[in-house]
This record gives sequence, structure tokens and C-alpha cells, in this order.
Amino acid sequence: MTIRVATYNLHGLRDDVPALTRVITAMRADVLCVQEAPRFIRWRARRRALAAAAGLRPATPGRLGGVAVLTGPRVSVLHAESHALRAFFGLERRGLAIAVVEAEGTRLAVGSLHLDLNDPARVHHAAEAVALVERAATRLDATVVLGGDINEQDHQPAWRYLAGRLADCYAVAPKGDGLTFPARRPSARIDGVFAAHDARVVSCGGADAPMADLDAASDHLPVIAELRVGL
Repeated sequence: MTIRVATYNLHGLRDDVPALTRVITAMRADVLCVQEAPRFIRWRARRRALAAAAGLRPATPGRLGGVAVLTGPRVSVLHAESHALRAFFGLERRGLAIAVVEAEGTRLAVGSLHLDLNDPARVHHAAEAVALVERAATRLDATVVLGGDINEQDHQPAWRYLAGRLADCYAVAPKGDGLTFPARRPSARIDGVFAAHDARVVSCGGADAPMADLDAASDHLPVIAELRVGL
């Protein structure tokens, strides 16, 4: 079957929320990894409201690191977990959200990750995240997918590590220029979706949404990977 897995940094809902809702709706994601989701005042209600407005629902617990996984009506959630990643002195605490989902008998273990601006922290957390998602996938016989704001480009160490363990979906089947930051005048690809090699990447690129909404919704652009998994 074909499933759409996406990643999007929401910028804490500090921008145009109606535009953000329209972009997320246009993405038609079955599974959406989000970063900088609300995590302070009324964070649960704000996450639920955004998800519901776009036809999705929160799948993962917790608020650490502002990461979460949202799911659409085509998939069911079998298991969800959140993890605190290793603490680095003086840096923001980072987290990983994992949802194991199923659609038409196909299972995916999907992780949402937001890496730091610090080089050693990014490399360590990338390896830690892959190990945690692989562990969840092994327990429930699922295919690994990891989406996130990597905060570096594809020639740098953390990205190279991720692309060595998993397929960089955009590199496999690119759609568009792939640039994700900053949203208004993108010049770098720092957000990505990575999938285990048993998933066939059909396409990977941006959202089919009006440019005005993409500019207004967040400081990042989303990434959507269309994956074919199973028979």
C-alpha cells in the first residue's frame, strides 16, 4: 500500500494558524511528524484543536522537546511512546515521539525528531533516535520512518548518519527543489523524512499549498514522502 508520511516544524503556532491549518490539510498526510508543537499553556488543547481542524488527531503522549506524531483517519495507532534524549549541559532538552501505526495490515514505526543547533548533540541524538525507533519497530514488526527538523544539511555528520542507516526520501525520489528553510526565501534543506530500505519511496517533496499560506504558516516548509510498503 501507499502511505504519506510528512514532517513539519510548526514554529510554536506563533505565525498564521489558519494558514498553517490549510497547509496541513493540503498535505493529506496519513502520518505527520511535527516539531515545535505547543508545549506550555494549554498545550494539549492547542495540539488537539490544530490536529482536528486539519482532520488529524494526536497519537503520541507528552510534550518534551515539542515533538509529536499526528495521524489521519486511514491509520490506527497500535502503540505510542515519548523519550527524553540525552541531556547536554547548557542546551535545550530534546525529545523523541514515536507512534507505531497500521494501515491495511502494513505497520510503520514513525519517529518525530528535532535536533539541536549544537554539532555534537545533533550527532548523538540522531544515533539515539534511530536506535529507539528501531527498537519499537522490532517489537511490533514495523517499518522504520523518521521525520524531523535536522538543523543541518545533507553533507553534515548527523544527516549523513541518518542517510546511512535509512534512506533519505528526497534524495531517492525528489519532487521540487527540496528546500525547507526559511519558508519565505528557502535556501537550505534542513528538514527530512528518512525510511527503512524495505519501503519504496515513490516521491518526496513539498506541499501542494498556496505560496501565501506556506509563507505565513511557519518559518519552515513541510516535507511529504509517499512510501509504498508491503505488498
